[in-house]
Amino acid sequence: MSKIHPLAAVSEHARIADDVVIDAFAVVDDDVEIGEGSWIGSSSRLFSGVRVGKRVKVSPMVSLGGEPQDKKFGGEKSNVFIGDDTVLREFVTVNRGTAATGRTTIGANCLVMSYAHVAHDCAIGDQVILANGVQLAGHVTVGDWAILGGLVPVHQFVHIGRHCMIGGGFRVPKDVPPYVLAAGSPLSFMGLNVVGLRRRGFKPEHIAALRETFYVLFRSGLNTSQAVDRIQKIGDSFGYADEIVNFIKASKRGLMPGRAKATQEEFA
Repeated sequence: MSKIHPLAAVSEHARIADDVVIDAFAVVDDDVEIGEGSWIGSSSRLFSGVRVGKRVKVSPMVSLGGEPQDKKFGGEKSNVFIGDDTVLREFVTVNRGTAATGRTTIGANCLVMSYAHVAHDCAIGDQVILANGVQLAGHVTVGDWAILGGLVPVHQFVHIGRHCMIGGGFRVPKDVPPYVLAAGSPLSFMGLNVVGLRRRGFKPEHIAALRETFYVLFRSGLNTSQAVDRIQKIGDSFGYADEIVNFIKASKRGLMPGRAKATQEEFA
């Protein structure tokens, strides 16, 4: 049976699994679903349209499903989806979608640290870490296994690729390709996310293929169109070249630049 504190305000129309724990002063609206094994901390607010997966931890003072901070929002019904085993720490805010997509999504096994904000229509993949104070504007996409350091602000419509890492405190105005390290002002390519890739089981030959592709893209002196043509001709047997080319072709914000100078280790 659900353990709902008597001082929590939970709608009788909310769909709550039998073993969910809801602490004092939490507020859960009518059209909310909470999966088995989840915990809703004290003074959190779950607005209508929120869908919480299994074993999700919602810390105290979290706001899920509030209205988008978008003047075009007309009160249309929309949703927030939180994947299984995700942890949302204190004072996280996640706004629901607008008519553009109808949904804001955070995947499974994510860690969203204190004071982070996920705006309307964002799509966050699985195993993502958003450190303290990360601020995502509307329509941002973050790929699986990406890590964003503390206090990183991300411009609307930016696409951040999977397995990349962005250093703390740096603004993200352009798209960040998968597998890379990004830092600096302006945000720039700093090499591959080698430590992260090795931890996730990428083999040396995979990392070597990625190094060759990103050398062409960022250090060969070619413009982006020329680099794409070269990458397609070189290719690789793992599919990374095709993935990166497709990422570039889909970019609407444009790619972040490479650095003015490369270190000796960057492509060693």
